Amino acid sequence: MIRTFSARAILVTCLTAVVSVMVTTAVALPVAVASANRQARQGLDEKATLVGDVLVSARPAERENLVRGLRQQRIQVYLVRRGVVDRPGLPPRVVKAVAAGLPVDQRATIDGQQMLVAGRPLAAKGNSTADGNGVVLTRQAVTGTAGLVLGNLWLALVAGLVAGLAAGVLLARLVTTPIREAAAAAGRLRSGDHTVRLAVRSPAEVADLAESFNQLAAALATSEGRQRDFLLSVSHELRTPLTTIRGYAEALADGVVGPDGAPKAGHTMLDEADRLDRLISDLLVLARLEAADLPVEPIPVDLVELIGAAAEAWGGRCAPVGVVLGTELPDAPVVVRTDPGRIRQVVDGLCENALRVVPAGAPLVLAVRPGPDSGVVEVRDGGPGFTDDDLAVAFERGALYQRYRGVRKVGSGLGLALAARLVRRLGGAIEAGHAPEGGARFTVTLPYAR
Repeated sequence: MIRTFSARAILVTCLTAVVSVMVTTAVALPVAVASANRQARQGLDEKATLVGDVLVSARPAERENLVRGLRQQRIQVYLVRRGVVDRPGLPPRVVKAVAAGLPVDQRATIDGQQMLVAGRPLAAKGNSTADGNGVVLTRQAVTGTAGLVLGNLWLALVAGLVAGLAAGVLLARLVTTPIREAAAAAGRLRSGDHTVRLAVRSPAEVADLAESFNQLAAALATSEGRQRDFLLSVSHELRTPLTTIRGYAEALADGVVGPDGAPKAGHTMLDEADRLDRLISDLLVLARLEAADLPVEPIPVDLVELIGAAAEAWGGRCAPVGVVLGTELPDAPVVVRTDPGRIRQVVDGLCENALRVVPAGAPLVLAVRPGPDSGVVEVRDGGPGFTDDDLAVAFERGALYQRYRGVRKVGSGLGLALAARLVRRLGGAIEAGHAPEGGARFTVTLPYAR
């Protein structure tokens, strides 16, 4: 079994050359035979006309010389006198046609062989009619051309094999060299060298392969950098509450915190433990979403009812911090097909992000509106919002966390990425933009229930 591309390329080109030679031979063979017979027939006709003219006025000795010369050319001469041929062999129809004063130019079988036949009537001196006299020339039809061509076919086959071998070697080198280079580069990429790149050169297919590889290497390098930053962010988020919990635990163990301070320390430790639990839950949900292992149960859901319930729940959290919670809900139901628990998880995450940065007195709006093909949920706020550059990376893990850590309150860096993946898993879409209230706007579209 041929395993290498080079060997296959050489074999294919050799077979192509051989098949081309054979097909060309098969097509050219009948053409060559027909051409040879046509030329032989034309020559025989010319000789018949010449012999007819000579025999009318030539002396007997000259006639004998002429006939002898023709026979040396393998041309047989038949004389017809008063409708009777001088020797047997000619088909009767040929003799009758010549005796009737008609020229003959045809093929006929004589003594079991295919012969070319050319006949001309002869007129006596001073007479315009043939009087049943004529001359007929015959020669064997060309059949040796086929044997000659087939006999020389092996030369063409050898030439085709040599040409195919040379073309196959060149083709294999042309094609396999960039493939081998790509394989070597892929090996370096697999070993962790994300700086490797391929030279972009012709032909176009090789250039496309090199460009795709280079884009893949660049994407992997970017992804690895983001993953590294994300892991650093997560480790920081994990370490902060752990440090707090450890500090209070040591203080309680060493007796530094007395009975009066124990409730406060317990509440602080509980809050930090809840923060850890949310972070770990987000990580697990993200991992399951990326592995397509998170169960969802889409059912018909009225978004007006769902967002109304969410507004009631978040009203109690907004009032103590001075955030004005508002709703924009239509009078008619907006029924979509989705998982109500997962969509409520998305809305709660967006509200939690907003509540973290929205100042006292600024609005937080939950809105629902029907679209042409889907229901729309909006979460808008009057907080600091995002720049245009922020909107481009809003749903990438840890992107905004890295930008605003230390600038304003941030979460784990997972919330928006989790919301985006949940919505897409439910067959919807989510986008970030600028809110008319001055802050951020998140728009979730969900397909209507059929």
